[in-house]
Amino acid sequence: MTHQGIQQFVLPDVGEGLTEAEILTWHVQPGDQVDVNQVICEIETAKAVVELPSPFAGRVEALLVEAGETVPVGTPIIAVDTGGAAGEPRPEPAPAAAPAEPPAEEKREPVLVGYGVKSGATKRRARRRTPSAVPAQTVGQRTVVLAKPPVRKLAKDLGVDLRTVVPSGPNGVITRDDVRRHAEQNQPQPSAPRVPEPAAPAPAASPAPERDVREERIPVKGVLKHMAAAMVDSAFTAPHVTEFLQVDVTKTVKVVQKLRQRPEFADVKVSPLLLVARALLIAVRRHPRINASWDEANQEVVVKHYVNLGIAAATDRGLVVPNIKEADRLPLPDLARALTDLTEKARAGQTAPADLTGGTITITNIGVFGIDGGTPILNRGEAAILALGQIRDMPWVHKGKIKIRKVTTLSLSFDHRLVDGELGSKVLRDVATILEDPEEMVLAWG
Repeated sequence: MTHQGIQQFVLPDVGEGLTEAEILTWHVQPGDQVDVNQVICEIETAKAVVELPSPFAGRVEALLVEAGETVPVGTPIIAVDTGGAAGEPRPEPAPAAAPAEPPAEEKREPVLVGYGVKSGATKRRARRRTPSAVPAQTVGQRTVVLAKPPVRKLAKDLGVDLRTVVPSGPNGVITRDDVRRHAEQNQPQPSAPRVPEPAAPAPAASPAPERDVREERIPVKGVLKHMAAAMVDSAFTAPHVTEFLQVDVTKTVKVVQKLRQRPEFADVKVSPLLLVARALLIAVRRHPRINASWDEANQEVVVKHYVNLGIAAATDRGLVVPNIKEADRLPLPDLARALTDLTEKARAGQTAPADLTGGTITITNIGVFGIDGGTPILNRGEAAILALGQIRDMPWVHKGKIKIRKVTTLSLSFDHRLVDGELGSKVLRDVATILEDPEEMVLAWG
């Protein structure tokens, strides 16, 4: 059956190399009216939570994927009755049989707020589609299932392919009864009646309830899945070396207090992390090879003459590492604003996908957790990561006398394929020297 006014919106690639996403929450329901660029749902990619706007205006005909389901890029997720307002459906060659994967789009998608357009086919890994994502009816020259999420779940539980179900609902919508009827009609009949076996006596006590109470299982998906894969890939690809250095940062703490009183920093958070970031940027300027990556395919070391500074941020969904683009070009007040904005968005789950790609070197502030030092794992594709430990009062030899000073531990991990011990040591020593006496160096650079 053909409905020329019904348009499907397929899950787009909202980041570089996205292959799949989970539908977290629907903001619309069948029968609702939507406008172009109205937020219709939230999705969780491997890197962030993203609000997805509608490319069509019209009435929601059906939600094709239920909340909580993870589907590949290119999967139809919603059908909207545009009444012809969105134009004719995009031409596609009619398949001889319903495909396991929808044919690649050749026409440009409508421009959506928050990300641009892509032409040509979407590249992704071949993945097995779930029955709820496989279309069944024809809409224009495109196939689509018209069924509500609970019906899709029922079909999945019963092992029913929705493409083979005859709909009885209005406008070709598949109902629960349609799914049950189809399952009953196609259920294999037993060759002989089954003789019931006598019930076994119930055990005196079952440990199952105790296991349910004492154990919790968390699905590995979204940000957690990406973080785990990235850490394993980094740990087993790049040969890590970590060096440690204790530093007297008493003067750094005093400079931070001075900066908080200056009018250009009135609207931003100023912390020691800001001066650590500036110190690392200065060290990178002196030693560009620390800001590099390893090109395995071409067997080359790629030195970046720009610094996209990553800041590791712990969120409720897992660890993310957004980065400040060209941080080495920012005056100190702008760097402070960028750090504040970046960390606030990350903790709120609002980091844009573009901010999670392209990093060149990273800082992780483990001191906020009361930790002195550690062996940070490299962010994938980067040559070095600097960990800042907690700043605490410690006895320290200062000007020949033992005094109580503000002391921290710096930990620098680096990829030993492209950073040798000499270079790593020089970078760590330069960062420490700047933090020991930061005022002239940091403020002179703006």
